[in-house]
Amino acid sequence: MTTTTLREAVALTDRPSRPSAMGTTLTFGWRALLKIKHVPEQLFDVLVSPVIFTLMFTYLFGGALAGSTQAYVQFLLPGILVQTILFVTIYTGYTLNNDISKGVFDRFRSLPIWRPSPVVGALLGDTVRYTIASVITISLGLLLGFRPDGGFLGVVLGVLLLLVFAFALSWTFIILGLLVRSPNAVMGISMLVLMPLTFASNVFVDPATMPSGLRAFVEVNPVSHLVTAVRGLMAGSADTSEIMWVLIASAALTAVLGPIAMHIYRTKS
Repeated sequence: MTTTTLREAVALTDRPSRPSAMGTTLTFGWRALLKIKHVPEQLFDVLVSPVIFTLMFTYLFGGALAGSTQAYVQFLLPGILVQTILFVTIYTGYTLNNDISKGVFDRFRSLPIWRPSPVVGALLGDTVRYTIASVITISLGLLLGFRPDGGFLGVVLGVLLLLVFAFALSWTFIILGLLVRSPNAVMGISMLVLMPLTFASNVFVDPATMPSGLRAFVEVNPVSHLVTAVRGLMAGSADTSEIMWVLIASAALTAVLGPIAMHIYRTKS
């Protein structure tokens, strides 16, 4: 068989159409889920952390702060749910940096696809992780005596609001994953940022019991606004101003950090 014959056999008469932005984004989202399938250890933080945090804080502080664990879990569970999901968002930057260190993203950037697809797809895949963590935390809370007055709808709306904010916050860790040199550095810096924000908030106690200086910080802490909004939805007493604050903050984070992240992604050598 001659070279000309081989060329004719493999030659394409029509150029394939360029894949759509939605199609490539969903493909990369599916890739993120397949990584969990092949490396199930990635779900450790999603499956174990919510259980540890919920049980530990409920039984450590319940009797001292509320008189009983069942009374305390009513206050604690929405807050511990927020804390759990915010910690899970760290892994978005961690896995991105891991792909970069292995050279995988160099290949992605050379493909004729919508440039943000690998990043946005990874975010969508991680949203599934956030949802799993939410279901586990709420299920455990129900076993411990959590009874949301907002009913099923209030719980679903609270989780959806939390997922919107988590998606927006993840852009912070994407930028971090693009800038630092190693996955462990991403993890360490991210924990330094999130630990003060989550613990110096209204997740565990009412700010009214805090010293005035600390209370002033807690009241402007974005995590406190998020917890208040989620707690209100689940309790059936939604605070419209807090919900709007979370939605506006989420839109602002995405509008500002998204383009910055994509600029770094395009220009990163």
